[in-house]
Amino acid sequence: QVQLVESGGGLVQAGGSLRLSCAVSGRTASTSAMGWFRQAPGKEREFVAGISRSGGRTVTADSAKGRFTISRDNAKNMLYLQMNSLEPEDTGVYYCALEATFSPLWVGVQAAQYDYWGQGTQVTVSS
Repeated sequence: QVQLVESGGGLVQAGGSLRLSCAVSGRTASTSAMGWFRQAPGKEREFVAGISRSGGRTVTADSAKGRFTISRDNAKNMLYLQMNSLEPEDTGVYYCALEATFSPLWVGVQAAQYDYWGQGTQVTVSS
């Protein structure tokens, strides 16, 4: 059974930084593409960043470019999201997601493309 557990969320002032982590169990992470999504109150879940199974390709949403960096450590079965220069608009619940794929460079950018999800971690950015 695949389980994803996020951690690292919290309350931070605008301009601050947070590093989110996602621990994968029940599946070897290197066989799967992974992504980060977020959902603000009253809004749909939106793509933040994704990374291919090899880590050789990343995709970042325009709203996060230049500020957020996705990375992974397949030896540790971990996914990360380094978030810098945080803004109040970044507030929401952040979810990691996993999708098995044979393609070494595939990255999903839509929530429907991922089969497995974590429970989420809250990020709150105060102005």
